[in-house]
Amino acid sequence: KYIFAIIYLSAVLLFLAEKHSLYYIYTALSKPVDQPGIYQFTAMGLLDDREIDSYNSKEQKKIPRQQWMKEKMQEDYWEKGTQSRKSKEQWFNVNVDILMKRMRHNESDLHVLQWRHGCEIEKQGDEVKFSKGIDEYSYDGENFLSFDDKESQWVASVDAALPTKRKWDNVPILNQYTKGYLEKECVDWLNKFREYEDLKLRNGSPPDVHVFAKRSFSDKTKLRLTCLATGFYHKDTFLTIRKYCSPLPEDELESTGIRPNHDETFQLRKSVEISEDEKADFDCFVAQRTLKGPIIVRWGRQTKIIKGLCPLLEDQLVSLSQQNSITHGGQKSVEAGLGTTHDDPGLDSTSSTVKADPAIHSVELMYFLSNQHGSAPGMMKRISSSFVRPKLSPCKNQEANEAKSLNP
Repeated sequence: KYIFAIIYLSAVLLFLAEKHSLYYIYTALSKPVDQPGIYQFTAMGLLDDREIDSYNSKEQKKIPRQQWMKEKMQEDYWEKGTQSRKSKEQWFNVNVDILMKRMRHNESDLHVLQWRHGCEIEKQGDEVKFSKGIDEYSYDGENFLSFDDKESQWVASVDAALPTKRKWDNVPILNQYTKGYLEKECVDWLNKFREYEDLKLRNGSPPDVHVFAKRSFSDKTKLRLTCLATGFYHKDTFLTIRKYCSPLPEDELESTGIRPNHDETFQLRKSVEISEDEKADFDCFVAQRTLKGPIIVRWGRQTKIIKGLCPLLEDQLVSLSQQNSITHGGQKSVEAGLGTTHDDPGLDSTSSTVKADPAIHSVELMYFLSNQHGSAPGMMKRISSSFVRPKLSPCKNQEANEAKSLNP
């Protein structure tokens, strides 16, 4: 069993480094669009790809999208955030017109200006390391201007962005502020939000874990065994299928990757083909840093087992998972429209679940965005939004704001 432990721990070490992100994106349309849910100006914040706040030109109010944001952030945070986004809405209205004139685009067509900024970190144990900062603008879905964090200068993706690049690079305080925000203030906010979120999740429900099997499509003599975890908030959830308490190699498993549910939680499923006479040998193992121990579900049983089958292995893995997040090594980004709809294990199948009647839904994270020239119907594109940056001293803040016009 010590060999099993070594194999187990070696596999887990691959997942110990956590990656987290905080991004905001503003999106402005050149004119109103007569479609439900599409606004001339929108903004929202994303923590690890989950929406935490939003603003639109109709309601003109920054509102929380997570219960923990509503509970933890004071009223003045939302009031100041609302005023900040109203100001940015005006900025975008002015500058989308500037770009349309510069590009010599027809005002009768629909055009889009977007700004995305934020940061990413890596966390291993108690050590948090800045990984990447992004501050970039796009026009009609194409890259326009971006900030090079290492060189502390702006990079023009098209010739039309050169006048703006020269103007902004000639204001040192703007570049210093942008670099400082990406590397320090953004990281501080990211860590604070994650702390608030973790406190909420520790008091929440564990993920639902289901095991079911169907006849294999390719080989009718075999079964396709599937392990499904759903209803979890942290994308750093570890799931594997085990045989005799030993995890199967990842290259033997077919994984969907982490996908979104309808309620802002996530799901992950993995499958493997097995012989029918082996069905009693397999179980589903799920670990997460917010859990006190792993969840283990054996096929054919209705019970959820925590630290029940292989005490030595579970104890060592739990110790690791409590100190470090066990991160799934699949897709980092949520894939729009790839979730499954309400899923019953189906006809000719058997299943084991820790809860009955699972509801597994998908969400299409897509928003309206026009094409580059505005001559064809708008395409769908996923977007997000903005963040209230920490204040500089009044004079520096004014200098930075006055400098950031797209007009040369």
